Amino acid sequence: MSDALTYKDAGVDIDAGNASVDLIKESVKATYRKEVLGDLGGFGGLFAVDTEKYKNPVLVSGTDGVGTKLKIAFMLDKHDTIGQDAVAMCVNDILVQGAEPLFFLDYLAVGKLVPESVADIVKGVARACKESGCALIGGETAEMRGFYKEGEYDIAGFAVGVVERDKLITSERVKEGDIIIGLPSSGLHSNGYTLVRKIVFEKENLKGDEYFDELGKTIGEELLTPTRLYPKICLPLIEKYNICGMVHITGGGFYENIPRALPKGLTAEIDGDSWRIPNIFKLLKKWGNVDWKEMYRTFNMGIGMILIVDANDAKSICSDLQAANEKYYEIGRVTKGDKVTIKGGVFNE
Repeated sequence: MSDALTYKDAGVDIDAGNASVDLIKESVKATYRKEVLGDLGGFGGLFAVDTEKYKNPVLVSGTDGVGTKLKIAFMLDKHDTIGQDAVAMCVNDILVQGAEPLFFLDYLAVGKLVPESVADIVKGVARACKESGCALIGGETAEMRGFYKEGEYDIAGFAVGVVERDKLITSERVKEGDIIIGLPSSGLHSNGYTLVRKIVFEKENLKGDEYFDELGKTIGEELLTPTRLYPKICLPLIEKYNICGMVHITGGGFYENIPRALPKGLTAEIDGDSWRIPNIFKLLKKWGNVDWKEMYRTFNMGIGMILIVDANDAKSICSDLQAANEKYYEIGRVTKGDKVTIKGGVFNE
């Protein structure tokens, strides 16, 4: 029948989907841990929790996406870092409750399935999973012609981790006088990009390939710097010490995220002089004439992860970080109150 239609005629290419799976197989398998059962391509990923290591395990799960940072990847046709963003947003979130990331699944929806582009994205996911110590045990790539424009896509992820019940980090551990240690971010991470795009591409009318001495790279390269992964840094500390609290500085910045780790009646006093704000944040503030309080409410300002620790443990924890060649800053302490305050630095509240 000459007028018989196929799925490919409607815009969905099953052969391209199969080709993309072939391109990512080795990258995915490289992330497997000994607990992974089965192989790539099943209807579900299988993972056996190590009951010798964990006696009273609590599973911790998290899901997230990359947000409008994707628009910049489309604009610059650069897709090899976005996968790390998807992984980091999930594993960093479950890490703050003390969880070791076990496995990850990704969901990728595309306008037109181009195997090489899919492979770039998923290989980035796999690299980040391997660095975080978690297995990439499954995922979904959906070709959705007519829903996404050609060359555009969305990606989200889902992570599961495990922690011993008595090592679970909750706000109940935090007390007045605890020390707040900040670990540097790699840049903007994956939050605030709707404001970033408005400032950079609408107000400043930049194209993405402009080089800035303050950044040591193009603005596009800076904006696509992937979100930092914190499991390798923090898990040894969680295992060795009784960490009181942790905060992943994501959407909502300091003012929205820090209170999530604190019990009622306690707050954080942050010393704004204790670390150097990276230049990208200073440029965004200048270009957009953004109020400093709005900057701290929207962005991580150079601090991607916070550890809240007992004052008696602070010196040892800092020594361990130093021995591991990890930068850190003592950025404040827990005090009585109900509002996060930031003193010194570029402004005083």
